[in-house]
This record gives sequence, C-alpha cells and structure tokens, in this order.
Amino acid sequence: MTMLLAALAALVLCAPASANYRVGLSEQNAATFDQPLWQGLKLKRVRYIVPWDFYKGDGAGEVATFMNAAHAHNQEVLVMFTARRGCYSGGKYSKSSACKAPSKAAYTTAFKKFKAAYPWVKTYAPWNEANHVSQPTSSSPKRAADYYAAMKANCKGCTVLGADVLDQSNVATWLKSFIKSSHNKARVWGLHNYKDVNRHESKGLTTVLKTVPGQVWLTETGGITTFLSSGFKTSASRAASATKYMFQLADKYDSSRKGYKSKVTRVYVYRWWGEPNGTFDSGLVNPDGSPRPAFTEFARFAKNRLK
Repeated sequence: MTMLLAALAALVLCAPASANYRVGLSEQNAATFDQPLWQGLKLKRVRYIVPWDFYKGDGAGEVATFMNAAHAHNQEVLVMFTARRGCYSGGKYSKSSACKAPSKAAYTTAFKKFKAAYPWVKTYAPWNEANHVSQPTSSSPKRAADYYAAMKANCKGCTVLGADVLDQSNVATWLKSFIKSSHNKARVWGLHNYKDVNRHESKGLTTVLKTVPGQVWLTETGGITTFLSSGFKTSASRAASATKYMFQLADKYDSSRKGYKSKVTRVYVYRWWGEPNGTFDSGLVNPDGSPRPAFTEFARFAKNRLK
C-alpha cells in the first residue's frame, strides 16, 4: 500500500491545470472513506442516493452508517432521493401500490425526517434519474417538479438541484416539461452522461446544456469496465480512456459558450468499488481495493479540481 500511495503522489505532481468545475465521488459504500487511496485523493464531495422512504424498515440504519461516516470525513454530501428499493426489476417498474410515486405530502414528510436527522446537509437533489423508467417520475415531470418545490420550501439556505436526469432520448422534452411545471425556477441540474463518456460523444451533455439555465452537475458519470446489457465487455483500458475523455468533455463545457444556457460546474464519478462478476461495473478500484487504470486517470485530473 505504501508503494501505491507513492504512485498517487507522483501522479498528482504532474496533474493537469485546474478547471472551472469541482470533482467528487458518487458512492454508496461507507467503507470507501477508510481506504488509503481514497484518503490520498483528498476529495471533499460525495453523492449519496437515499430511498425516499428510508425511515421505514431497516433502511434508516444503512443511511446512518454512510451519512455519519461521510460527516466524520468532512464530506459535503449531495443527497438524492430515489424509488423504493426493489420496485425496478428486469427492466420494468412495478405497478404495485407500494411502488407508486409518493404524494407531495408524503414526500415532504420523508424529507423533513431526513433533514431533522442530518441538519448539516445543505446540498440536495429531489429525485435520482427522474426521466428514466426505473423511477415513478419518468412519465410525470410535473410530479418531479412538485418534489422540487417541496424540497425548496423546506430547506432554506440549501442548494437544491431542479432535476437529475439520464442522457437518454427523452431528456430534452422531459426537461422542458419540468421547467414549465416548476415555473423555470431551478438554476442547478444533475445529469448522468455515461453514454457520452463511454462512446466519446457529447450530444447528451450539449442537449442538456442548451435546454436548462445555470449550472449542470454531472452527478453520475465515469468510465465503464463492464456493462453486459450494453455490449461493453470487460475492459479496464477502455474504462480508463473513457475516464480521461470525461474530464476533457467537462473541460470543454465548464465555461459559458454561445448558444448554451448552462455550463458544467461539478463532476461526481461513479463509483469507487468494482463489482465482482457484476453486469455493471464502473469502479475506479478492484473489489480488493487495488487501483485500476481508470483510477490513474481520475487521480491525475482530479487533483486541481477539488476546492
């Protein structure tokens, strides 16, 4: 491990110039904060996804473990609510009553419970990947706008993202409907742009930058090592190349440009840990914690993007 840390130090000494955006990690595993390689990066931001009804069953304990660990390591946590666990399976979202989108009142109650438990959190997104079929908001931008309004009304002084979306074909129409329903009040947005990054494209990002005003945070992105359903067989070198391109893409759009309404101001890479024998794996390190080539690229670029 000493040799690994020495290699990390060598990387940061030759890091590229700083940019107009900040870098963090998107992760669900609290064990990340105890990893020497993670600690060596000196990251200050992490995104964490919470089931909207986290306080029911044993979910509260899991959330507490992560949140308390993040707080102990002085992380600014971007908290993002999502569908009840288990509601999306086999490419379909369950029609059961338990999986229906919560009412605005139920959502508000859940948010207040979370805020009371973690009053130090000041950065939120109302709903994760709100335009994707895995979420009950995919066919209702208005419902997502209701959640945004509820969160804004009950979190004074907080940074609240308007909508967090995936770079799929419906992203522009979905966002335009959300903007109309939310009366064009949001000025910070979340985007997951795996398609752009891993195919070395930019259409998903530029479409969003031309649609929404203000800032765009890449709240979940990164090089994919394995994604079987999309034809990406295991390749650590491809993931490293995509990670490098991810930073190049953010560098290109981190300033105001003619014809664009917004710019990139944050990048959260998903995730730290690789998945053993998984169908989706975008980890920067292997399951045993050893670094992958993507980690090398991440460490090289992230150094001057932390403040």
